Amino acid sequence: MQTKTNSVAVLDSKIEGLKIISAKMVTDNRGTVRELYRKSIYSNYLKIADFSWSQINLTRTNYGAVRGLHGENMSKLVTVAFGSAFGVYVDTRNSSKTRGKVVTVSLVPGVQVFVPEGVCNGFQALEDNTEYLYFFDNEWSSEISGVALSPLDDELKIKWPIPIDSNNRGQISLKDVNAPNFRELIRK
Repeated sequence: MQTKTNSVAVLDSKIEGLKIISAKMVTDNRGTVRELYRKSIYSNYLKIADFSWSQINLTRTNYGAVRGLHGENMSKLVTVAFGSAFGVYVDTRNSSKTRGKVVTVSLVPGVQVFVPEGVCNGFQALEDNTEYLYFFDNEWSSEISGVALSPLDDELKIKWPIPIDSNNRGQISLKDVNAPNFRELIRK
């Protein structure tokens, strides 16, 4: 097998500042190396002054389970390290011209999403033991400000690939079930 190399490709989405990124990969007989982040390249696309990652988390999530929708006051770069997921992003920023827009992305290893501060991020694992990787530009704490939305909000018109049972804590947390819907959020 010959070595195959691709370069970084970055696409805009219908949410202002939310970018869908195909990571650089090199594949040969031994396998594949994915470049998760290179400041000199990504800074051209993300337009964030003096940007660096402060925390990196990896979650392992069971088939059909949902995490989110959470929009903390931090930017994130998210991807799947193993498995696959249905990623959902909702713009909740008061000053954004794309407020209320929803974007969904099929996430597999090599596909990344840059989530700007204040945009809600959530996902549903499409395989058992899906590993979802988060790069944060700020350290997370329970006191960090931000918003949460119910992933079950009918008005967002999210078509989750696997039906969600709101009573199944192995599939969705009580915190996420009880989060406000978008209409309640904008009334605050």
